[in-house]
Amino acid sequence: MDVCDFLTSNGIPFERFDHPAVFTCEESALLAPMPGADTKNLFLTEDRGDRSFLVTVGHNKRVDLKGLCGLLGIKRLSFGSPEELRASLGVDPGSVTLLGLACDTEHRVDVVIDRPIWDAPSVQCHPLVNTATLIIPHTGLETFLARTGHTPRIIDVPER
Repeated sequence: MDVCDFLTSNGIPFERFDHPAVFTCEESALLAPMPGADTKNLFLTEDRGDRSFLVTVGHNKRVDLKGLCGLLGIKRLSFGSPEELRASLGVDPGSVTLLGLACDTEHRVDVVIDRPIWDAPSVQCHPLVNTATLIIPHTGLETFLARTGHTPRIIDVPER
């Protein structure tokens, strides 16, 4: 899938920045500054494997998974496998992004967005690869989620 084509065909504005591949938030800090909220995306699965979650927070936030479980009303979360990630969002580890929801046509992934990210005027997202970053305004993010059929849970994600 070409996510830039998806955004353009749905009237969602974005600004693109190409850069060397980055696999971690630490590596992304070495890039030239870009506008928008810098995000970290966690692909998590419920221990039974029944549900998957894409949790988007600020790039420096250390998420308290036990606290998040309590807020989501589930017993345990763990990081999804590379195979589950590819099957659900069409990306490999190191490229997890909100834009992967365009590949989740069966709506198997629940979306959780940390309130400060949701409240930001714009966000940074990988376009399904980690060699570029797209800056998408908040209204564009809302349109994207509506077009993909995902309703995000906006919460204050607990921090360790």
